[in-house]
Amino acid sequence: MATRIPWTADEPTWAHEPTSADEPAWADEPSSADEPSWPAAAGLEAALTVPPDPGAAAFFDVDNTMMQGASIYWLARGLAARKYFTTGDLVRFALRQLRFRVLATEDPAYMGQAKQTALAFVKGWRVDDMERLCEEIFDELMAERIWSGTRALAQQHLDAGEQVWLVTAAPVELGRLIAKRLGLTGSLGTVAEIRDGVYTGALVGDLLHGSAKADAIRALAGAHGLDLDRCSAYSDSANDLPMLSAVGHPVAVNPDTALRRQARLRGWGVRDFRTGRRAAKIAVPVTLAAGVATGAAAAAVALRRRRR
Repeated sequence: MATRIPWTADEPTWAHEPTSADEPAWADEPSSADEPSWPAAAGLEAALTVPPDPGAAAFFDVDNTMMQGASIYWLARGLAARKYFTTGDLVRFALRQLRFRVLATEDPAYMGQAKQTALAFVKGWRVDDMERLCEEIFDELMAERIWSGTRALAQQHLDAGEQVWLVTAAPVELGRLIAKRLGLTGSLGTVAEIRDGVYTGALVGDLLHGSAKADAIRALAGAHGLDLDRCSAYSDSANDLPMLSAVGHPVAVNPDTALRRQARLRGWGVRDFRTGRRAAKIAVPVTLAAGVATGAAAAAVALRRRRR
């Protein structure tokens, strides 16, 4: 700890406002010889820059990990405000989303059904319209719900020169937009089939949920030369145990009961940025998240009827 040096008798004490006699007189502006050279400043900046770490990355789940509540719920809220959905649609989505969260990891047949209906609600939409709506709704409803603690964790990885990816079951367009707004590397998400700039309503590959997330980060690691033993992953849900188990540094963030139990058993880190009261509040939109995975198909006809 630095020791504070007391004032000495040789130092000036200002009992009055300093006069011009007390102040140093600048007869002229400092010469160029007195100024630091730009090459020296540039060298200092380069010395302080952390070099990229091409072998390490961090993977963040989105819903209730990076963001309070479910991103697809807030997207549906924004669409409802624009008359794309009704309140009744949101209630139906809520019931199906609750069923999805309970059954998705236990019933393979149910997951097959979910895959068939996952993004049926965007059938016939133009991709540029979806991207525009994602931008508007993120700014209106999602930006203020980013967990500052989780964002700080992501920044630590960025500052260490690592890539930082979001990994979400939500549409990849929404994931990419969130990653862009947060200054992250990119996003992995559920991919909808597109023909001539229009969504067909079918998926390309699997719904990015459960073990599919682990498969996705393994594929990304292979493509980018990442060492998964040096990588980190963050999630709130036991549904993401496969992804967390695939990396060397798993962390439970705002964990549900099952994940908290597993984290303790396995000696994983736990970060909880909720207070008790706030946790209860955000549990509602998580449960009510619009059912991109399961409920969207039921409201697809009504939604297309209300589209502008």
